[in-house]
Amino acid sequence: MSNSSDFPSGPIKKIKGKCIYLPGNDIDTDRIIPARFLKCVSFEALGNQVFADDRIDSNQLHPFDRDENKNGSILIVDKNFGCGSSREHAPQALMRWGIRAIVGQSFAEIFYSNCLSIGIPCALISEFDIKLLIQEINNFKQDQLTLDINSQKLISRKNSWSINIEKAASNMLLTGGWDATSILISQKEKINLTMQKIPYLNSFKI
Repeated sequence: MSNSSDFPSGPIKKIKGKCIYLPGNDIDTDRIIPARFLKCVSFEALGNQVFADDRIDSNQLHPFDRDENKNGSILIVDKNFGCGSSREHAPQALMRWGIRAIVGQSFAEIFYSNCLSIGIPCALISEFDIKLLIQEINNFKQDQLTLDINSQKLISRKNSWSINIEKAASNMLLTGGWDATSILISQKEKINLTMQKIPYLNSFKI
């Protein structure tokens, strides 16, 4: 689990960390964060509830509960990850558990966009390469890998795999354009000038 001080901000060029493989196609947002947790007034506690039902019902220890995956930050998934409803709580829950990047064969479009909006890159990898990657993760569980957005590579101490992040998304990550809050803060002077021109913010009287 991560704390808020670890959350991304500004340009994101590389993400380093242990990988967690979550097998299965069509893992939807209701599995990532069940609907009963959507009543929360903030996202802060969602990390504790990520995959809540899967972790209870699983016949074997869920990947997010295994000791070797503690402090993992790069999630490896299969096809159509994040399908289903468009709830932004799903990437928020993953981020608060500690996930900083997701690598998979395909993603649901809205989930992809919701991840980008909070600085979580979703990178595509081929079916052939993901099999080799999973094999290496299983053999070297404690190794850290690097997701390099600029070179479009996922790099281990022994190998590297080509990944693909859409050009527009890559540019937003590399320049910090994904981070709307930081952009607003950096434009404080322009915001103040605009506020001065708005009558109801300046003691406007009829």
